Amino acid sequence: MTAPLTLPEPSAGADPTALLTLTQWLSPAFPLGSFAYSHGLETEIAAGRVQDADSLRAWVSVVLSEGAGRADATLLAHALRAGGDAARLTDLADLARALAPSRERWVETEAQGRALTLTVNAMTGAARPPMALPVALGAAAADLDLPVTQVIALYLHSFAANLVQAGVRFVPLGQTEGQAALAALHPDVVTLAAACADAPLDMIATGAFGADLAAMEHEVLEVRIFKT
Repeated sequence: MTAPLTLPEPSAGADPTALLTLTQWLSPAFPLGSFAYSHGLETEIAAGRVQDADSLRAWVSVVLSEGAGRADATLLAHALRAGGDAARLTDLADLARALAPSRERWVETEAQGRALTLTVNAMTGAARPPMALPVALGAAAADLDLPVTQVIALYLHSFAANLVQAGVRFVPLGQTEGQAALAALHPDVVTLAAACADAPLDMIATGAFGADLAAMEHEVLEVRIFKT
C-alpha cells in the first residue's frame, strides 16, 4: 500500500487559514493556466514512450526527483527564506530563467509565475513584480509563515498532479488510474521536499535530460494540444 502524504504540523500561533490560502493558490481552480502546459509530456505520449499509468508515473517521478521538480523545490526554499529581500528574489528569478533548458520551459515558468503574482497582488494589495513560478510562490508564501517543507511538498504535489492530469487527458487514462499514479508519487514528493528544504543554492542541478529534450521537440511537434 502506498504511504500517505504526510506534512509537518504548523508552528504554534500560526494563522489557521494560512494552509488554506496556500492550497487555494496551488489549486487547479486558481488562474495560473497550468492545465495548458505538459512540460514536454505531450511529446513523450505522441512518441509512445509514455503510454500507460506505469510509464506516466515513472516519467513524472524522474521529472520530480531529477528534473524541474528538484530545481524548483530548491529555488522555492530560498525564495521563502528571502522574505521581502527584493535583490535576493531578483537573483533567484534570474537563476530560475537561466535554468530553463528550452524556450517553452522558460515560457511555462514565467507565464505561470506572472499569473500567480498578479492574482495574489490583486487579492492582497501587494505590489510584487512577476517572477518565475517557484520564486513568485516563495515570495508570496513567505508571509504565510508555514513550514518550508510543507510549502515545498504542496507545490510539488500540485506540479505532479498537473502532469498526471495531462496524461489522463492525452494518453488517455481513466481518472482512477490517474489518481492511483499520483498517490504513488507521494513518497517522492515528501522525500524531495525534505531534501530540498535546506539544500544550498550552489548544489542546484537537474538530470532529467530526456524530459528536457522532449520539451525542445515539442516546439516543432506537428499537432499540439498543450503549450509546452
